[in-house]
Amino acid sequence: MADYPEKDRPVAAWCDPEHLHVRLADGRQVSVPLWWYPRLLGATAAQRNTVEFMLDGVHWPEIDENISVDGLLNGRKAPGASRPSVAAE
Repeated sequence: MADYPEKDRPVAAWCDPEHLHVRLADGRQVSVPLWWYPRLLGATAAQRNTVEFMLDGVHWPEIDENISVDGLLNGRKAPGASRPSVAAE
């Protein structure tokens, strides 16, 4: 495995109702729409709160989801992810 920059190591991750937030070792915070990751979007709050950190990403063991910091920084969505339709008012 290639050397991964320490500054890009994830140190915290959490979800609000619409976004995934990941804080990196150098203090940056990356936030992306939750719909980018359908497994995470469909998970319960308890499943979303069970997080493991890897050198280069974040893992949610209860839903078998892995998201790389590189993917977050480069805007890569999960295959098949699509923006939810907004109901007309």
